[in-house]
Amino acid sequence: FYFNLGATQDPRATLIGNVHFDKKKGTYFSEALFVKAIQTPNAVILLDELSRAHPDAWNILMTVLDEGQRYIRLDESDGQQTINVAEGVTFVATANIGNEYTSTRVMDRFIIVEMDVLNSEEEHGLLNYMFPHVESELLKSVAEIATQTRSESKSEAGRLSTGISTRTSVEIAGLLYDGFGLDEAAEVTVYPQFSDDGGLESE
Repeated sequence: FYFNLGATQDPRATLIGNVHFDKKKGTYFSEALFVKAIQTPNAVILLDELSRAHPDAWNILMTVLDEGQRYIRLDESDGQQTINVAEGVTFVATANIGNEYTSTRVMDRFIIVEMDVLNSEEEHGLLNYMFPHVESELLKSVAEIATQTRSESKSEAGRLSTGISTRTSVEIAGLLYDGFGLDEAAEVTVYPQFSDDGGLESE
């Protein structure tokens, strides 16, 4: 089961469910797919972008991920139904690390495996794999640009505040697949990430 927590604006609806009204049925509760997922024995549940999740999502997940508890409450009221996590359910999460990400309360319930940033060759290989119908030389350019921005941002004399992430490289490759030119794709995905203060000396 896959849940992108960085993309959801309503964690309760995504992780617990919604109350609906129907003229015939009246008010009824519709459980979220997450509730089904945690009740599925031996399920693997991917919580993507956990570090970007809304704090309400972390609060809901605390009891689900805690080895001593492993349940979700469908309503905050006392005496409301709780759903236990089934036997053998495994949670895997992806997260960015750094001071700007504040989900450490939840992350300490996981074994942390740090992944290094891809080099130019590895990134080119990934993009080729994901977008085999895009010209390989174009994808190589994307990988090289991304790698150069990362090197520049880490350099003491660097003129960039941040490097282009692999996520952005994949976005660019997706736009190339859709027929955009590299310059057009950069305008949409890369330029907005950098400051335009400073005139000619701007990022």
